[in-house]
Amino acid sequence: MEHHLHAPPAGFGAGLSWITGPSDPDGSGIALGVLRLAGAGEWTQAMPAETAFLLMSGELRARVGSVELHLCRGSLFDDLPSVVHAPAGATVSLECAGAAELTVYRTGNERHFPAAIVGPSAVRSEARGRGQVRDGALRIVRTILDNGSTDPAAHLVLGEVVTLPGRWSSYPPHHHPQPEIYHYRFDDPRGYGHAELGETVLKVRHGDTVKIAGGLDHAQCAAPGYAMYYSWVIRHLPDGRYVEPETSEEHAWVMEPGSSCWWPEGVLR
Repeated sequence: MEHHLHAPPAGFGAGLSWITGPSDPDGSGIALGVLRLAGAGEWTQAMPAETAFLLMSGELRARVGSVELHLCRGSLFDDLPSVVHAPAGATVSLECAGAAELTVYRTGNERHFPAAIVGPSAVRSEARGRGQVRDGALRIVRTILDNGSTDPAAHLVLGEVVTLPGRWSSYPPHHHPQPEIYHYRFDDPRGYGHAELGETVLKVRHGDTVKIAGGLDHAQCAAPGYAMYYSWVIRHLPDGRYVEPETSEEHAWVMEPGSSCWWPEGVLR
């Protein structure tokens, strides 16, 4: 993989704009785009492949097949997500009275599975890293689509992470055979963070997108003063479905009960 970082295109406006495509030379097989609905109206499209729509902000009524649900989100950092998940051939309709923004995830999959709309109450949200190395990697992980919640015919795995200001996430570094994409947002547009891809470190800003090759160790950190959000999407492989990541053996000790690290006793009060 030669190019890891994708910045948002200039003039990102209303409509569906793709940031990455499934046929990109890195072989991720995942397309990621942003759909911006500028005002009152309805956006309708038949899906050419398996697709998930993640509501980033706004209020709308989503419909796919016989499933219909009212969705609303004011904050990526404080509100749980909602997702429309559709197989190839299904028609998705999004109707809103005002502006709304969604990120769109697509992968080649012609197998049929039941369309679904996942509301906030069905999202698993958990604090990870609590108590490990003085909460240095305490973060919020929200899992939306995975093996436990989707049909075996589906290929997309989708979730979100909120990295607390000045702390790490996806830590200790981990890897898995399946390719992955991260899409970043910050609570303040001046915010930034760093993304580790093996031995490569990238500076990431609001709206950036990073592709992660299968098998590559990755971890993230947010600059102090800025909360960092990223959606993460993984594609199941034909010969290996994603279940859970494998932690880098070198740094796995930080997850052991009672593990401790140096700290300046008596200096910080």
